[in-house]
Amino acid sequence: MSAEPLILEKAYALCYRIYDVADEIDLEKARRAFSQDARRLKLSRENSQYIQLPNPPVAYELGRRVLALRGGPVTVDATARLFDHGAASIILAVPIPDGTSFEQLAGLADELYDSQALEALTGELIEGVRKTIAPAVHERRTWEQNESYTVLFVERIRGNPSAEDILARGDLARLLLGEVDSRPLSRGESEAVIQNRFSYSVDDLVVVDWNSAFVYEPSGSRDIPDLLEIANAQLLEFRFYDEVLDGHIARIHDQVQARRQGMMTLFRSPYRDLVRETLSTLVDLNEFIERVENSLKIIGDFYLAKVYEAAVRRLRIPAWQASVTRKHQLLAQTYGLLKGEVDTARSLTLEATIVALIVLEIVMALLPAFGH
Repeated sequence: MSAEPLILEKAYALCYRIYDVADEIDLEKARRAFSQDARRLKLSRENSQYIQLPNPPVAYELGRRVLALRGGPVTVDATARLFDHGAASIILAVPIPDGTSFEQLAGLADELYDSQALEALTGELIEGVRKTIAPAVHERRTWEQNESYTVLFVERIRGNPSAEDILARGDLARLLLGEVDSRPLSRGESEAVIQNRFSYSVDDLVVVDWNSAFVYEPSGSRDIPDLLEIANAQLLEFRFYDEVLDGHIARIHDQVQARRQGMMTLFRSPYRDLVRETLSTLVDLNEFIERVENSLKIIGDFYLAKVYEAAVRRLRIPAWQASVTRKHQLLAQTYGLLKGEVDTARSLTLEATIVALIVLEIVMALLPAFGH
């Protein structure tokens, strides 16, 4: 006899689209630009004091919008959240109809993961946010890519099942993958998807995957979705600066390959502008790494910290961070070599000037003799 299906009684799909909009955002100025209704993020769960947010993100309600889905238009609640390291998040809370089964939810999740209508709506909303916070941003920019993540946030399931019941009766791997094919997933694939699962009590559950998460939280606390959003914002920034470093390293290579030849290059290095640009990039990167790494600090090993650290691993943030660090070191070494070239050219110019002055002094001393 098959297990009775799990039926949702109160649930939302929290759809995140996170954009890089600036080098830095003055959050207090941004809060005033929105209105006094804007609020700073504050975790509410027990022991949340062991997770510190030195400069908490600012959130502002954007009101209700209509999202076009295959089953018809749906009214969603939209929120903007800003991070001091330059990221801005648009969150759409999509209500899941009461009575929806897990199997039906998988179909909705599959649509939301790649919804073009959702991309268009969040793109429209982020443009409005950019204009509103313009006075609060430093070095505004527009990067074509964004970071997407979906949290299936469930507050109530019919019968109030335990976490073990949900794991046993609900195919969470299929749900998080948005897999609507009738063929069952392999055991290895299913286990890989749900391996990062956590429960604080017997009746709550979190399963974190790379593109989505399932959160069963009868208390209604959104601390875990908030932490997942912070992790995705960090991932976005590392991806952005990884691309920036790729571009700068490629530019250095092209300019070195195309360097001018001739006597003048002995006295004026063709790399002077490149050295200044490289130094500016290194300084900006150092500030960026500090802001991102300081956006959240863990000072205790407890439930929320475990979930956050699992999300960091699953999103492969350490790999992106290592890539940025490696390219940063390569750029620093390249800067040293280029600066050596510039210093050599400057020394040659100084030495040539000294020689010219000596020759001029000798000539001026000999001129009277030639005059006689």
